[in-house]
Amino acid sequence: MAMRSSVEIITEWDIVTARQLGRNEAKALGFGTVDQARITTAISELARNIYLYANVGFIEIEKIETDAEKKIIIIATDQGPGIKDVREVMEDGYSTSGGLGAGLPGVNRLMDTMTIHSVIGEGTTIRAEKWLR
Repeated sequence: MAMRSSVEIITEWDIVTARQLGRNEAKALGFGTVDQARITTAISELARNIYLYANVGFIEIEKIETDAEKKIIIIATDQGPGIKDVREVMEDGYSTSGGLGAGLPGVNRLMDTMTIHSVIGEGTTIRAEKWLR
């Protein structure tokens, strides 16, 4: 069974809403507190990127629960400027906002899988999964 929820990211308060939704969904699926924190942090990073670089977008949270697997999928989508060099933004320390540069590499470390699809002038979609073990 799959269930999907979505939060539109326009303001900083929407980042908080997306984080809370992600934590609640992870907890309901049976993730422990450490993995809940990992998922929440990943959502925060993805939502903040939408807010900072694309101005508007969506965080979708999908719960997959079958006899064979349980996982949470986070999908961040926007119609922003796109990422010019995906490999470069995946390098630790790279930042265009003056931050620590831990955003997308951090999300990649926190989650089990992460894929990025970005087209200049059209936007970006990032999909990250965390499996319940």
